Amino acid sequence: MKNSIYSILKGTFLISDDSFKNWRIILFISFLAIIMIASSHSADKKVHDIARMGNEVKEWRSSFVDGRSKLMRLKMESSLINKMFEKGIVPSEIPPRKIKVVSQNG
Repeated sequence: MKNSIYSILKGTFLISDDSFKNWRIILFISFLAIIMIASSHSADKKVHDIARMGNEVKEWRSSFVDGRSKLMRLKMESSLINKMFEKGIVPSEIPPRKIKVVSQNG
């Protein structure tokens, strides 16, 4: 047991006669480690993108709600009357009447 640990620490398992199988395993494990690291970085990038897009959605939603409330205030009758009064147009005192057109052919 002591000799095997000592040979690992010295690195003799890499230069011995049957070291080819050891190198294959080391290269395979290194390749898997590189793939795992790349996958982890890709997942982290996606998480950051999702968080950024979530914040953008919140900003757009609040902008939409703000614009809709401004539009509702502008469409109110009292607001329209005040705007038209500034331009010299006042609401009519006589209510509108419906005009019916009767065709002479029928």
